[in-house]
Parts: sequence; C-alpha cells; structure tokens
Amino acid sequence: MAKTFNPDKQHTLCSAVTISGTGLHTGILADLTLHPANPGFGFQFKRTDLPNQPVIKADCDLVTDTSRGTTLESEGVKVSTIEHVLAALVGMGVDNCLMEINGPEIPIMDGSSGPFVELIEKAGVLEQDATKVWYSIDENIFHYDEGKRVEMVAMPAMEYQITTLIDFNSPVLGTQHAGLKSIRDFKKEIATCRTFCFLHELEALIDNNLIKGGDVNNAIVVVDKPVEGEELERLKKIFKKDKIEVKSEGYLNNLDLRFPNEPARHKLLDVVGDLALVGYPIKARIIANRPGHSSNVAFARKIKQYIKKNKHTRDVPTYDPSVPPVFDHQYIEKTLPHRFPFALVDKVIELSDTHIVGVKNVTFNEWFFQGHFPGNPVMPGVLQIEALAQCGGILAINLSGEGEYNTYFLKIDNCKFKQMVKPGDTLLLKMELAAPIRRGICEMKGTIYAGGKVCAEADLVAQIVKK
Repeated sequence: MAKTFNPDKQHTLCSAVTISGTGLHTGILADLTLHPANPGFGFQFKRTDLPNQPVIKADCDLVTDTSRGTTLESEGVKVSTIEHVLAALVGMGVDNCLMEINGPEIPIMDGSSGPFVELIEKAGVLEQDATKVWYSIDENIFHYDEGKRVEMVAMPAMEYQITTLIDFNSPVLGTQHAGLKSIRDFKKEIATCRTFCFLHELEALIDNNLIKGGDVNNAIVVVDKPVEGEELERLKKIFKKDKIEVKSEGYLNNLDLRFPNEPARHKLLDVVGDLALVGYPIKARIIANRPGHSSNVAFARKIKQYIKKNKHTRDVPTYDPSVPPVFDHQYIEKTLPHRFPFALVDKVIELSDTHIVGVKNVTFNEWFFQGHFPGNPVMPGVLQIEALAQCGGILAINLSGEGEYNTYFLKIDNCKFKQMVKPGDTLLLKMELAAPIRRGICEMKGTIYAGGKVCAEADLVAQIVKK
C-alpha cells in the first residue's frame, strides 16, 4: 500500500531526473536536471554551463525581469522562465530541490507544467525526517496595480487555495476564472494548462528578439484581429510550419483547448510558480484579478515581508506556571555544570528531539544588576545568550544518550538584540536544531521571548564532549 502523503513533513525527490528542451525566448536547447536536496534547502538553480557553476536561490528579491516570464539574477548570473517548473514542484508537494541547468532558460516544453509533473512522478517524492513549517496569514494582504488594473489579496485560510480571474477585453477569451481549492488538485486541474499570448503581441516579441523557441505546440495563440495572407506567410516562417490557419474559434491552427478556461487556469499556474518565490509555505486563500508575472512577484514580496515581520509571533512558546515542568531546577543542576551565579535556566517546559523551551525568571535581586546600569537595570546581552546556550546544552545532552557530557561553544552567528530585558521579565528560551547532530557538533537557532516579543536571537554551534 502506498504511503499517505503527509503535508506537515518536508519532501524531496527520490532520485535525480533530467528533461531537455528549448527555451521559449532564447531558443537555446538546455538540459534540466532535478536533484534531491536536504531539508530546509528550498528551491535553488545551478548554472552548470558557467564557470564555478553559480547557484541562484528561488527568491522573489532576486527577480530582475518579468516581461514575458520570471527571471532570477544573482551577481550577473541569470536563469529565466522558472515559473512552470516551480509550480510543478509546489503542486507535487516537493519542498527541497536543486535544479541544474546548462543554459540561461528553463525549457518551455509544451508551455505548461505537465512535463515537469511527469518528471517528478518519474523520480518519486520522498518524505523527509523534518517538519514542514506552514506560515498562516492572520490578516488580509493586498496588492494593487491601477495601471494594469490588477487586484490581488491573500486572506486567512486553513489551506493554500487560489482563484484567478482574467479579462483581456477579448471577444475570443471573454471573462474567465479558475480555482484551486486544494494544492493536491494541481496535477489534475492545473498542471497541463498551457501559456498563451495574443497574435498582436507576437510582432512586438519578434521585434525584441524574443520567442526564438516559440512554436504553435508550446503556446496558445489567441487571434483577435483579421489575419491577411501576407501575415500568414510571415507566421509560417516564424513557426517553421507549412500551414498556418485561423478558424472561427479564434485560435491559431484551430487548437483544441484542454479546458474551456485553459488561459485562466494557466494564469493560476503562474501564480503558484511565482508565489513559490516567497520562500515559505503558506496557508492562505489567494484571489488574483488580472494577474501577471510582475504583479505576482510584487505580491510575493509583500507576503514575504509580512512573514518575516510576523513569523516570530507564531513561534512564541506559551507558558503556564501551573503546569509541572518537563525538568525542574534540581534536574538541570544534575545535567549542567553551572552553579550560582551562572545557573541561568530555572526550568524546562517543552522538550522534543528537535527543540527545547526553558524559562528564566529575571528578578531585581540578580547579581549582575549591581553593576550593569545601576538605576536603570538591564540584563547584559551576553548573559541572555549564555542562558540560551545552557538551554541548548540540555537539549544536546538529552539527545546524546547515556553517559555524562559537557557542551562547549564553538561559534555564535547572526546575534541580534531587539528588546531590553529588565527585572520582572520572564524569559522563554527557545532552541531549535538547525541540522542533525553529527560527530558531536550541534547547530541550533536560538530565540528569547519576553511578553510575546523577541528580545534576542542567535545561531549557535556547540560541541558535545563526554566527561
């Protein structure tokens, strides 16, 4: 029996898989290989055709062009038309993947995510031993573009849901909408829907030296004006076809649509791909009216900013003094080699194999207040980090099995102090494993909360040594 897909776990690919094709705008043939990646890796692209094989993270802050697709650029290195493969990864529940490409543009294939979904199915999706942290939207996030008449909103929801509406003032397309109630329906409802453009746009694209890889088989071309014989001859040369025709339905070569609202569904596909650049899995209901790549990316940046600003609030541990602790001070004294005045953890209230939450009650009688800002007592930042480290030491020792151990600092990175700690504050010391413990080396991310606010945070590395 197949294992049930767990949306609360991170996933990657079971094996590496390769697909080859031509870039829509560059016309360059390229090989794209999807590789498994470790938990927390996210989506990254590697340009294997360039010296040093530079890597570009799939991040909305690195988008530099959205004219006819989404392009990432870092230190002068670009990779373009990334949205369809990213949509396929998100739609198939993949969280971590390294994409190697030996060219500047992801192959367009048939203009949809379908071929990439098939590729992911061929590789297989692997559940990883790491929790997938979903970020909930607690208030509406809006994006407007009056010039393009774009309206987008992300609303609180229990799942990731998307609705798109399009209206190009075209008699062929009319007004269309598409919806995705659950990302699990992406493969069936959205993945195979192809990109589209209007015939009147082709001339501008050709004049700008774009769509070198364009083909009537990888895009829906909507014909919204009369086409004369001379224009048909030009189109035959562009698409290298012996016959080009437009019939009453309004599509080039009388193309059969895969869904009556295929253009609206493809716009939804693009939203999924572009919002993958937020970098965090979100639970929200997205409504996008007349979306396009530039608006999608601007919207992704707003969502990312919201999450970065608010993500600590969702992680704030709760503390009920009436609930018995996991470890009391007597147990902590047996575990750690710290004594007054350097015993800085009073109790442990949460403990798992990946995190710990300790409590430090700060009183006016603390020894360090005698000399640290007399008359304006503030807890020294170094002692806050020491309290974090002691809490992390308890977690590391607890995971080390039988025997007696000490932990020693090796490194502190990204240390920031955001709120003063004063007498009367109750500090909640949260330490989370950033990676599995290997050879006694423990990497942890620490955050100190007081009154629901972040006081300090740091990345710490320690070594566990048996006594």
